Amino acid sequence: MKLKFAFYKSDSAISVEVARSTAGQAGGVAGVSVDLILFPLDTIKTRLQSPQGFNKAGGFRGIYAGIPSAAIGSFPNASAFFITYEYVKWFLHADSSSYLMPVKHMLAASAGEVIPFSLVQFPLWESLKALWSWRQDRMVDSWQSAVCGAFAGGFAAMVTTPLDVAKTRIMLAKAGSSTASGNVLSVLHEVWRMQGLSGLFAGVFPRMAAISLGGFIFLGAYDQTRSLLLKLGKESP
Repeated sequence: MKLKFAFYKSDSAISVEVARSTAGQAGGVAGVSVDLILFPLDTIKTRLQSPQGFNKAGGFRGIYAGIPSAAIGSFPNASAFFITYEYVKWFLHADSSSYLMPVKHMLAASAGEVIPFSLVQFPLWESLKALWSWRQDRMVDSWQSAVCGAFAGGFAAMVTTPLDVAKTRIMLAKAGSSTASGNVLSVLHEVWRMQGLSGLFAGVFPRMAAISLGGFIFLGAYDQTRSLLLKLGKESP
């Protein structure tokens, strides 16, 4: 039996204004939640990828430095992302059985945040939710959405680690050096030449662990908060 992308509660039944409002609020809550919990792990991952080495880059010192500003900034950023993501999904509305659903989700994710990670994570997240919904013949619960988010985040983290290594090297490069020029392919080639596959995937396991946990919290919190807001909206006069 072939799987079709079936959703048991279409956003088309919800007004665009309500959908955008709840997406923005839920996205903001999800963004703050994940930043408060995962900020230290991201700091450790960045130091593991540093060309100086983990200890010289700071080790475990000050891993909470900067967390208040990160949490404050994450609310509007995550809110804007999900408003865009849900709006583009609505705008590109297709039949629920369409096999073009993953393409629709890729376009929505790329409109919200143009990075390869989102192009992998969000279509996979939606596809896993669709598969789970199809298997149990009803919409997924928030915790199931969170589990799908964890798997999607972990996979996306693994396949995009080389790009993350290149980004980290460019950010930490000395001004005027060839690495600081921002040529990603050149940086990847240099890492491969000097350190091989282990260099390209430096920090992959903490990155996968952090982003899997982040996907669980971020997408689970988003779905749960959005469901609660929609429920409250229906109950209010």
